[in-house]
Amino acid sequence: MEKQPNKKENAARIQTSLLNGLERRVLVFFAKHQPKWVTSDMLTFVGFVGSLIIFSGFVLSNWNLNWLWLTVAGLIVNWYGDSMDGTLARVRKTQRPIYGFFIDHNMDSINEGLMFIGAGLSPLFDLSLAVLCYAAYMVLSSYVYINAHLKNEFKLTYAALGPTEFRVIVMALSLCYLYIEPLQGKLHTFTIFSQTLSFGIYDYVALGVWAILTLMFLISFVKDARYFAKIDPLKKDKGQKTEDEG
Repeated sequence: MEKQPNKKENAARIQTSLLNGLERRVLVFFAKHQPKWVTSDMLTFVGFVGSLIIFSGFVLSNWNLNWLWLTVAGLIVNWYGDSMDGTLARVRKTQRPIYGFFIDHNMDSINEGLMFIGAGLSPLFDLSLAVLCYAAYMVLSSYVYINAHLKNEFKLTYAALGPTEFRVIVMALSLCYLYIEPLQGKLHTFTIFSQTLSFGIYDYVALGVWAILTLMFLISFVKDARYFAKIDPLKKDKGQKTEDEG
């Protein structure tokens, strides 16, 4: 008989973001007032549609910066679907911990990819920097998923910032770029590996985001590596004699 995967329904959700308290109350209110025909899977799809809207707004902003308003709308749609699917299941007590974990986090990878790549294809950020940030984000996400299995702990926020705060920051950056003209120019030009890169203020912001994500991962990795080494110490090879025994 095929072995069933372990359920992680009791994994501790560590959520300490700035907007967590307010967001939780709003999401529970919305969940309690959802029509019965609305399901968690439908909301997951809404989140995916939101990421497509974000991607479209970023790309279209190459022709007219006012399309960044479409990106802002997409971030709201993505927040609603991505945040509401799990809340609806918890409020209705219809959680599917194995299926939900599989669908939700695979879709997160796709959604975030659309957001980061879309930003890189917009006038705001250089594509190479957007991809670099996406890679760092995915490494940190993998770390979170591994700990969900090994420590029964699902950490959703770092430095008081979570997915919702990230969306708010992207909204603010998009609107500032749209209405503050000095932000739209390039400051420096570099040649790296025979490629010419022109950096503006937002490109330096992207570098900062990459550095922060990388630093958070490294600090957490070292801390947890020590923890796991302590609870799972190196075992002596029983087939090898010690010096005293020799």
